[in-house]
Amino acid sequence: MAMNPLIVDIADMKASDNPEAALITYSLGSCLGVSIYDPEVRVGGLAHFMLPLSSLDSEKARTRPFMYVDIGMVLFLEQMFRMGARKEHCIVKVAGGSQLLDTNDIFRIGQRNHTVLRKILWKNGMLLKGEEVGGALSRTMRLDLIDGRVTIKAHGETREL
Repeated sequence: MAMNPLIVDIADMKASDNPEAALITYSLGSCLGVSIYDPEVRVGGLAHFMLPLSSLDSEKARTRPFMYVDIGMVLFLEQMFRMGARKEHCIVKVAGGSQLLDTNDIFRIGQRNHTVLRKILWKNGMLLKGEEVGGALSRTMRLDLIDGRVTIKAHGETREL
């Protein structure tokens, strides 16, 4: 278990090459937690996105780009590549995308977040290696940089993704 937890806030992203670090994000309801890990260079990152499209508020998108999947994910990939990750080695996993408050299936924010993420990955020639999305629960996501292991905690139960 990694000894140095780095908390990834809502609408935030962190990346590291410290094998002692663990990146953790909480409260993944309709939001998406996305982890990227390159086992060859042993760098990893975790992002917490809230909304699918930055066109909803261009000013907020400028000041808080990781709020939005469309621009935040592009910046996340750029950061990982600057740190030496190569897309053909990257292991991408996602959690969240729930429908906690949208019980009538009107806004489908979680589903839309997931769709935008998959589109960006597809355009970059990358696929998801693991996902736990949907449902009506809140999740915590953790990426251990020592080995790239991703765990999800929900309803008091922790499982590997």
